Amino acid sequence: MANQHPYLCPDLPFTGCIQGGLFEGKTITVTGRVLAGAERFCVNLQCVTNTSSDIALHFNPRYVGKSGHVVCNTLQNSCWGSEQRTNHTPLPRGSDFTITFLVNRDSYSVIVNGAHFLEYLHRLPVSRVNAISVDGGVDITSITFQNPAVSIDRSRPMQPEKQRCQSKLTQRSAWNMQGHQQHASSIQAVTSRTVAGLSAAPPPYSSPPAYVIPYKTIIQGGLYPGRGISVQGCINHNADRFCINLRYNSGIAFHFNPRFNQNVVVRNSLMKERWGREERSGGMPFYRGQQFTVSIMCDTQCYRIMVNGIQMFTYNHRHFLLQQIDILEVDGDISVSSVMV
Repeated sequence: MANQHPYLCPDLPFTGCIQGGLFEGKTITVTGRVLAGAERFCVNLQCVTNTSSDIALHFNPRYVGKSGHVVCNTLQNSCWGSEQRTNHTPLPRGSDFTITFLVNRDSYSVIVNGAHFLEYLHRLPVSRVNAISVDGGVDITSITFQNPAVSIDRSRPMQPEKQRCQSKLTQRSAWNMQGHQQHASSIQAVTSRTVAGLSAAPPPYSSPPAYVIPYKTIIQGGLYPGRGISVQGCINHNADRFCINLRYNSGIAFHFNPRFNQNVVVRNSLMKERWGREERSGGMPFYRGQQFTVSIMCDTQCYRIMVNGIQMFTYNHRHFLLQQIDILEVDGDISVSSVMV
């Protein structure tokens, strides 16, 4: 299913359809600015029929004096349910914002300016949701829609998406040329294939002829629930550590770091130039001289990590804008024989 065209600078109050409805893994992103004198605004995910207009998710920042809070609720059969309230808002008056609604199996994740804000459990089936509405003290710049899988074989892909893909590939290639000369040829191969095939669709990822450590490659289209990455190789006999990083423009969403001198696998994220809290539980399934396969599956709420076919770890998302995560990096005391993205 192709992604829906965005709504740009709509007049408020606004109601627009959600083509194809909602389903697990789909995201809706609303960008805009809270007015300096705003008292409240709302974003509603609605179930519109000829006879009723239930609201599956009512997201409602409210401002009192210099403070504010957010109320979430559901309207069913003209009756509001119990309110879910926060004691603060990450959306102060006069501020620009990006709000992303990620559809999970059991809940909506609400992500504000790239940081997880709240979870709201489903009270109505997401399959009923077919419209979005916005009203109140805000100016809206755009409302965009992203399906969980990026379609690369449609006969009529959206031109702006192709341009962004080409631009991102070109930028990454130039970066690798400067910092990683030994890997430039593989990045250029990806770029040239994409540019040459721009009138059609970029081909799926194919392995470069050699994997030189440190290794970097582009994750075309970024991550989404259901997408998997696999790295195969061999650990050096005198290994100290190695790492697999899932990176975005300004940080590392997921750092997977076996350390042999400490006999531990460290998981972490680098956000806003700071490392977060390390996760170290789960044992050490690696040893020096070992052939290994690490598979990382992106789920709606976490990464699931399998080592040699056995799930060993989970790591909850800390950077929730999954599509921004578009670089795979492998480094350390290993040799790599296969990478599948």
